[in-house]
Amino acid sequence: MSLRSVQIVLFDGFELLDVFGPVELFGLLPEHFAVSFLAPDHAPVRSSQGVTVNADHTYASAPAPDIILVPGGLATREIITDAAFLGWLSEHGGSAALATSVCTGSALLAAAGLLDGYRATSNKMAFRWAETFGDAVDWVPHARWVEDRDRWTSSGVAAGMDMTVALIRSLHGDAPAEAAATMAELDYRTDPDTDPFAVVHGL
Repeated sequence: MSLRSVQIVLFDGFELLDVFGPVELFGLLPEHFAVSFLAPDHAPVRSSQGVTVNADHTYASAPAPDIILVPGGLATREIITDAAFLGWLSEHGGSAALATSVCTGSALLAAAGLLDGYRATSNKMAFRWAETFGDAVDWVPHARWVEDRDRWTSSGVAAGMDMTVALIRSLHGDAPAEAAATMAELDYRTDPDTDPFAVVHGL
């Protein structure tokens, strides 16, 4: 039975549920996933909701991951201009077997060049902003999440949990995916191509 490392990229101003929705589901399956948090340094990282998180590794010290997850949040508007961060994300994310994102984390993946040649989606409220990044990204407005080979991207916030159930199912089959969703009492969406918030936001 394979144990996959899941590394969550943290930065000040990340969106809390983007991180802890997927972490809850991965964490319910410790026989399959080992979750760790990455941060710029050893200082606590503050979410946009004010909750702080202590990371397991700095960006520089993190080992190569099986799965990397990049959250979104309002702070993506700032960190997306950080050339050093994008350079690190390009290298470290590119070393992962699967690069994933929730919400506007996909804009960070795109700006780092990790979505070129891929289909992807993002938070629907911020979709028009997100789609300005990446040289060759096929941005999909009407999608709850998009799976394209070794890239998984979801729409905003709670959509990350729907994507995570689908990702678990893809990697380990129906039983673990259903077990995690049941333990979390999650009534998840199963259709990746339907996102009502695309209509709400005029996409």
